[in-house]
Amino acid sequence: MVLIIGGAYQGMLEYALEKTHYRPSDVYNCTRDRVDIDFSKRILNNVEEICYACLEADRNPVKFMAARRSKWANSVIIMNDISCGLVPMDPRDRAARESASRLAIYLVNEADAVIRVFAGLAKRLK
Repeated sequence: MVLIIGGAYQGMLEYALEKTHYRPSDVYNCTRDRVDIDFSKRILNNVEEICYACLEADRNPVKFMAARRSKWANSVIIMNDISCGLVPMDPRDRAARESASRLAIYLVNEADAVIRVFAGLAKRLK
């Protein structure tokens, strides 16, 4: 698995599409209101969003992804870094931010490669 991380709107998806030659139809965009992920897609985008959905469903996002590791082991996973900036005042947002950081740690450890994208520039971290 290749993990691509970075801030919002930094060009992570564009980088992934360019480097893999996949098409937009190969991308699954995770949302806050849906826990289920279409693991048949080659690129899983905005994976941090499942943290909100998992919290609403009283599920642990790390355990959720770990239980499905075989389904995403050959995927490109894109995750926005939401750990920087002001700490949210809303308890739900704080919990989602913390669980997203824990999920990022898990995914970094599982990844074959980790790429950070900033302003469209990619830097391999692992």
